[in-house]
Amino acid sequence: MTILERLKLELSNKDYFTQCEYKVFLEENSLSAGDNYNKKLHQKDLLYTCIDILEAVSNDVDMMRKVSDGTMEFTTDSAYKFIQDRIQKIKEKIATIPTDEEVVKNDSFCLMFSKRR
Repeated sequence: MTILERLKLELSNKDYFTQCEYKVFLEENSLSAGDNYNKKLHQKDLLYTCIDILEAVSNDVDMMRKVSDGTMEFTTDSAYKFIQDRIQKIKEKIATIPTDEEVVKNDSFCLMFSKRR
């Protein structure tokens, strides 16, 4: 699965923007749309990209009207609240992803107790 495909999956395959615009969002977060997705390497940057996209949607009144087009019985206000809640959940998820430094620290700690004496 490519990074672009994984991004669309994370966004529930909603076409908020064109594929070209999605690629720009990915590049702004140091990701290449055509590369194969590797959760360990790309998850955090992909989630930051999702936040950028959702913030762009919530800042565009016309886009919000598209989100709240009546097919899902969303008003613009409720769609905005839904998007803000989604952004907050993504931020909370990002906070649980260990940084590279934390992984290295934990590896050293585990090695300290794994040697036979």
